[in-house]
Amino acid sequence: MRAKSFRLLLLLVTLLFALGLAGCGGDDDEAAEDTGATETTEGEAGGTLVFGSSSDPVVLDFALISDGESYRVNLQIYETLIRLKPGTTELEPGLATSWEANEDGTSWTLHLREGVTFHDGTPFNAEAVCANFDRWFNFKGSFQNASATYYWQYGFGGGFAEPEEGVAGPEESLYKSCEVVDEYTVMLNLTRPSATILQALTLGPLSIQSPTAMEKYGADEGEVDADGIFHPTGTYGTEHPTGTGAFMFESWTPEDKLVLVRNDDYWGEKAKLDELIFRPIADNAARLQALQTGEVNGYDLVEPQDIPTIESDENFQILNRPAFNVGYVGFNISTPPLDDIEVRKAIAYGLDRQAVVDNFYAGRGQLATQFMPPDLEGTADDVMQYEFDPEKAKQILQDAGYELPVKIEFWYPSDVTRPYMPDPKRNFEAFRASLEKSGFKVTPKSAPWDPDYLGLNNEGKQPVHLIGWTGDYGDPDNFIGTFFQTDNPQFGLDKSKELDGVQEILNQAEIETDEAKRIELYKEANRQIMLLLPGVPYAHNQPAVAFQANVDGR
Repeated sequence: MRAKSFRLLLLLVTLLFALGLAGCGGDDDEAAEDTGATETTEGEAGGTLVFGSSSDPVVLDFALISDGESYRVNLQIYETLIRLKPGTTELEPGLATSWEANEDGTSWTLHLREGVTFHDGTPFNAEAVCANFDRWFNFKGSFQNASATYYWQYGFGGGFAEPEEGVAGPEESLYKSCEVVDEYTVMLNLTRPSATILQALTLGPLSIQSPTAMEKYGADEGEVDADGIFHPTGTYGTEHPTGTGAFMFESWTPEDKLVLVRNDDYWGEKAKLDELIFRPIADNAARLQALQTGEVNGYDLVEPQDIPTIESDENFQILNRPAFNVGYVGFNISTPPLDDIEVRKAIAYGLDRQAVVDNFYAGRGQLATQFMPPDLEGTADDVMQYEFDPEKAKQILQDAGYELPVKIEFWYPSDVTRPYMPDPKRNFEAFRASLEKSGFKVTPKSAPWDPDYLGLNNEGKQPVHLIGWTGDYGDPDNFIGTFFQTDNPQFGLDKSKELDGVQEILNQAEIETDEAKRIELYKEANRQIMLLLPGVPYAHNQPAVAFQANVDGR
């Protein structure tokens, strides 16, 4: 739900699938030696691409991730039943070649691609598909934590066959059962119709993994630490990830590199690269330097201020991605003093959001007024606005009976860059300064992005926090539905009833088949959200990817 990046990352992922190194010879011999890049001629397959990421993935079991860095790597290894056409939100066949629903939309028959095998040589078929659905639905114990299986709970409305206390049960789940019709046909049965089920099936964490490998290498072994953060303990997600994708896992040395190799038995168009290496480099400046010295061939999450430097050098290129994201200051509204709407209003007026966008996004940012990009249907033009006004913020607090300054604990992630938040620390420091002009005393708190920051966030242990989201697909359900339709602990909704009315609207919108009515429901949900203030959105950012000029996507 955050970097959930998360996720017109599909543009980059598609690029990486097709990247060939269009010549690494000549004056670049030294750089090629540094990266291990193989010399190739234009249009030929082969070579190595080294990509600078901002962190290691959390784990390589796709079902257990919710962050963008993990998503990017996992999507090279695994595949979904349905996928998005590259660069669009249009559905196209993946491991399923076609699908159709019954009359009332509660059962979907999916016809599977034949002749596909997992990387361990076992067959992809209907039994493998249903084994994955049965695994997700039957997760037990710590696997039911939001920090472990977020996307299953989001995509299918929550729900486990044997829920732990406080976790949604089967009667609340969209999922009912998966039936094997024949070797290459499955029937997916739902508890109710859904207008978003096909889009949900494009979510990477709902990719199909090898049941044989998962069982052999302990995919369902894991534990939760004292802070509520989930940690897998089997070796499947660190040493033996097994999917059907165009790349296969070779090795992973945390904090150094993760190596994938081409799957020569891939059912579709083969990857052009022999090898794809991810190098975790947390610092923005260090990633730029690694590109300039040839240590990496490309990197994501380019800091806006570095773009002119890269564009001015003929040896490099910038690729732009849409601003399909939102950065926000989130609140746990069940935790004092955030449980008081007047305090939340005062914070909203005390955040100088425009200054942050102007100063830290290098002209690529846009002020956010609600929790979804402005181009999405369902955006409301008449939501409540909160312009920076320190005196108004202080007056709201005093009228509510508070003695100034009001103390709040404010979290931000360290050692990470996100598409919607190029430099979290600078954003935090600016917000801290404006809040302390507005009647608050801010206690700063920070933690490494994964697993600590994300885990604490998923468990609702950050009263005020910086985070955000990049969309998985172009639907308002993937933004405000993601955040607010379920009892999300990040916002304290598992303990607060303040957004129950919003949840009812979002539930209606999910099953509404009349598009005009559905859009109006999302507009009304946005209006109510910005009155109830479970957080304050502040930025949409157009992220950039940098590559050497001789890296060419075909």
